[in-house]
Amino acid sequence: MNETTRLQGRSVRSNIVFAFAVALALYLAWLLRHVLLLLYVSALFAVVLKPLVSFIADLRVGRWRPFRRIGIVVLLLVVLGALAVFGFLAIPPVIDDLRDFGKEMPTRLPLIQDSFKRIPFASRIDVGALTTRIESTLTDSAAYVLRSAKNWAGAIVNLAMGFILTVYFSLEGQTAYGWALSFFPADHRARLDGALRRAEIRMEKWLLGQGGLMLILGLTSTVTYLSLHIRYAYALGFLTGLLNIIPVVGAAMCITLALLVAAVDSWGRVLGVAIFYVLYLNLENSFLTPRIMKSSVDLPGLSILVGLLIGSALAGVVGALVSVPTTVLVAVLLDEYLVTKEA
Repeated sequence: MNETTRLQGRSVRSNIVFAFAVALALYLAWLLRHVLLLLYVSALFAVVLKPLVSFIADLRVGRWRPFRRIGIVVLLLVVLGALAVFGFLAIPPVIDDLRDFGKEMPTRLPLIQDSFKRIPFASRIDVGALTTRIESTLTDSAAYVLRSAKNWAGAIVNLAMGFILTVYFSLEGQTAYGWALSFFPADHRARLDGALRRAEIRMEKWLLGQGGLMLILGLTSTVTYLSLHIRYAYALGFLTGLLNIIPVVGAAMCITLALLVAAVDSWGRVLGVAIFYVLYLNLENSFLTPRIMKSSVDLPGLSILVGLLIGSALAGVVGALVSVPTTVLVAVLLDEYLVTKEA
């Protein structure tokens, strides 16, 4: 009886210690949530970019493979170089136009006010108060940008760390993967490894599907901007295709930016851009995305939308960016461990 009581007491103490250990681990995870998110996103990108890295690593010059070990570095340098060239070509014209617009504002403002008064019911609006309000808003926005310089610096540091971590995960990912699997019991290790391998294949296909959607939107929007004579048509088209990697959020950012640029010249161009996006988004949501994503990640549209909402709520733009691959991972694990298979 004493032995039984002693064993029960030891079991209770073990359970209490285990509960405290779990609580401490969860508390540490909450404190380090930003670091863990950076590690997760970097590891996820290393997995998603694996086909492109393998393609670059397999390039040959005769019998020599120059990029055998540094395929990921070459890929990321190419991406950063393309973004740098884009900024070098696109930003100076925008700055020049903003400078000219500022110089012309005193002469253009009366014309804008006259045009505004011709709009029905606009005579009831105090244009002077509206102008003052706009100027105050612009001033507050500029002050906010200056105050948030520290946050921008932190974002740049995180981006650089994400770049470095992605390189390391691509080069040493298999070692880290084997180390993580070693924490699980040996009899469950093979099953988990098989599920993660299947998820990896589907996540790699996501990049191909998303790349197709980005290319289609980039080309069609560029053609539309050129036909409507929108300023910076090529730069806007490139940016529109690039931002489409972020589901829904990227498209919303592109629409807003394109409408603002079109509004500088004429309301007719604004209407043209709006009509294009209404038609394209309906085409993409009803035809392109279901077929491309269904064939690449094999997920229903509702699952993708729910994953996007959860990712955006938890981590903002970064969460939206990795929402679809994460949804694929969760779907595979749920299918492996929770869904009852028919005999």
